[in-house]
Amino acid sequence: MMSDLLGIVTRLIDDFTGEDGSGTVRVDLVDDFAYPFPVTVICELLGVPREDEPRFQVMSGAVIDTADPTTGGIVERQRRRAEAVADLGQYFAQLLDARHGRRGADLLSGLLGGDSDEAPMSHEEILSNAALLLVAGHETTVNLVTNGMLTLLRHPEVLDRLRRGDEPDLAARVVEELLRYEPPVQFLSSGRNTLDDIEIAGTTIPKGSPIALVLASGSRDPGFVTDPDRFDPDREHNEHLGFGGGIHYCFDAPLARPETQIALTQLAHRLQNPRLVADPPPYRASPSLRGPRHLLVEIDGVNPA
Repeated sequence: MMSDLLGIVTRLIDDFTGEDGSGTVRVDLVDDFAYPFPVTVICELLGVPREDEPRFQVMSGAVIDTADPTTGGIVERQRRRAEAVADLGQYFAQLLDARHGRRGADLLSGLLGGDSDEAPMSHEEILSNAALLLVAGHETTVNLVTNGMLTLLRHPEVLDRLRRGDEPDLAARVVEELLRYEPPVQFLSSGRNTLDDIEIAGTTIPKGSPIALVLASGSRDPGFVTDPDRFDPDREHNEHLGFGGGIHYCFDAPLARPETQIALTQLAHRLQNPRLVADPPPYRASPSLRGPRHLLVEIDGVNPA
């Protein structure tokens, strides 16, 4: 899988400047890299047609928009979410039907086959997990990669260290610090309720109350993190909430980590003199999913892979 990720990243960066890899050019790291990268990975992993990517964007975006409290009341957003999830389920149901009798090496075929010692998943469970992987492994990874490159360009000393490549574990530490410092998911506003009365800072939240979890704030709690507003990949004991926790731990975390590590490492190695065109860049409107809508960068060329 790691070699597959590297191959996708290599192809995308190769396209920045054409065949000769030289000349000063301007690229949008969102549209030209951070968006197509995880979409391609998800398509190949699930074994779905790459030409369906525009449909993915619409369906995934519809699900994610329902987490944004500025788009309507909770009842209305729950209704829209149910419709969007149903659309995703219908799409994946068609893909599963096409696999009966001619399964491939993709994840959907593997889930359908039930080759493990455990009982196979039901049809509904496969559809639910496929839809979750699409949404979790798509929009959030776009933001994590983009936030990561923006942060590195704002901290050129860390970008230089990553470019030198003489610290084997630096990429992993950079990604963990990014998940704390500039996470793609800022807060979660649905699906959580208190199981009992909870007292926080002198205020009692009654049992059964809906709650919003501000993950980004928790990861910058000065009572838990030393100098929380400083980007520092060398900090020790970096326990963050970037992927949530407990039974709600991010479904896509095992994929998002290597994706982002490879993406940032290759961008650092291969982009010649990258510099921001605008800082701050334009951001997405969502208050829960944080990331630039575009990230324009000028480069003087691309180093060979």
